[in-house]
Amino acid sequence: MADLSNKVAIVSGGATMIGWTAAQALRDAGAKVVLADIADEEGERVADELGPDVVYKSTDITDDAQIDACIASTVSEFGGVDCLINVACTYLDNGIDSTRDEWLTALNVNLVGGAIFSQKVAPQMRERGGGAIVNFGSISGKIAQPGRMLYAVSKAAIIGMTRNQALGLAADKIRVNSVSPGWTWSNVIRDISGDNRANADSIAAPLHPVGRLVEPGEVGATVAYLCSDEASGITGTDIAVDGGYTAIGPEQMVDQVSKLAE
Repeated sequence: MADLSNKVAIVSGGATMIGWTAAQALRDAGAKVVLADIADEEGERVADELGPDVVYKSTDITDDAQIDACIASTVSEFGGVDCLINVACTYLDNGIDSTRDEWLTALNVNLVGGAIFSQKVAPQMRERGGGAIVNFGSISGKIAQPGRMLYAVSKAAIIGMTRNQALGLAADKIRVNSVSPGWTWSNVIRDISGDNRANADSIAAPLHPVGRLVEPGEVGATVAYLCSDEASGITGTDIAVDGGYTAIGPEQMVDQVSKLAE
């Protein structure tokens, strides 16, 4: 298990299912955690449930002053910052018909918010002798999907940004990696499916060799590992926590070649 004793982490988007399960994994590994989100009621509830080592700070990542305030509050509460987890995102996406304003809004939240948060937190990590940043990519950033544009492009950009951040922050002993989940039991899939996990798993099964959705806790465990010293040799890398989704390609689980002989 990852050991994050005496470490402090900020999780943007911490009020979401994926965000708070990542926070839970970090807490279980020994870290103090600040949840940063704009869903205040849910954020406060989650922080209360996760206990005294987890606090909530209302933070809009499109507002530089609020990012500054979140970092300052974390330093005041816990003494510094060692890890940043950039989960926060928007699913605003009208595919090929997305307007300029929609493009700018989506990229500001999904890409620029995390970039600025990373930039602003780096001096705190430098003072602590280094740190770890984990960005959230997606399978959507690696392959085309029907109806997707803004989300997919922003996630592809995050994977590229991760490599450049890793290079740019290496001298400060700050490692930067990304995780790219597959279809994961999350707020968006829960809401689309009407909270029908069994049906969601059955639809996901043909696309994922593991035969189900990815568990949010599986993503959280990967985040905790990447923040720990056990991952000290890993930077500039994207880790696919996708149940094999991107490994199987367009033929997916169907043996199309065998049909040629029929």
